[in-house]
Amino acid sequence: MYEMGKTVALVTGAASGIGRKTATRFAEEGASVVVADIDADGGAETVTQIEDRGGTATFLETNVGRLESIQSTVEATVDRYGQLDYVVNNAATGNEPAPITDIEEDEWDRINTVNQKGVWGGMKHEIPALQDSGGGAIVNVASLAGIRASPGRTPYGASKHGIVGLTKSAALEFADQDVRVNAVCPTIVDTPALRSLSEAEQDQIISKVPMKRPAQPEEVANAILWLCSDEASFITGQAIPVDGGESQQ
Repeated sequence: MYEMGKTVALVTGAASGIGRKTATRFAEEGASVVVADIDADGGAETVTQIEDRGGTATFLETNVGRLESIQSTVEATVDRYGQLDYVVNNAATGNEPAPITDIEEDEWDRINTVNQKGVWGGMKHEIPALQDSGGGAIVNVASLAGIRASPGRTPYGASKHGIVGLTKSAALEFADQDVRVNAVCPTIVDTPALRSLSEAEQDQIISKVPMKRPAQPEEVANAILWLCSDEASFITGQAIPVDGGESQQ
């Protein structure tokens, strides 16, 4: 559909959830995929799923909170495949609900190091690699919490707002250099984390979504693939909700 054969995609946080679905979708479209994650077992499982379907994938253990780690991953990607065409900065972490006055400094630093610094550090090294390959596209995975208030999850919300800001700035900095940068902002997604909650907790969260269900990981992945594709060739600097209408309330 998107004619991504002979291209290379790097997906961080690809050991599960949105990242895994995105990695497998790239492979289905013909791209060679680098599965980057701190979870070696989960990353290996993603690679296996891709290869079992006839795709090409490589796992690279990556800690996006460490600049040298993401730099090494980008360099290893180019060394192995000779180019880099698409990047999805998806790796993230969160926090348990708590008032802002109860957030400890180490909790704030942990979340913002992975979520916000990880995206900045990623783009710092990904964009030159995209330019060397003749241009490409980046999609940063933010959150509905990146465009709306997130009471009780202030560090997470702040980090995701930061990702939206990074996306918009980078998009304008490189708009005339064949590098597009966009973000997706999903609402709650049907992942093991959601299903680990009690039925009452799930119902409460889902009730806020006008479509009365969570997003499926593949629905977010499909939005990401479209933004990377040539069909979105004149779109850059956007933070696109994938939220069943929740942001319109």
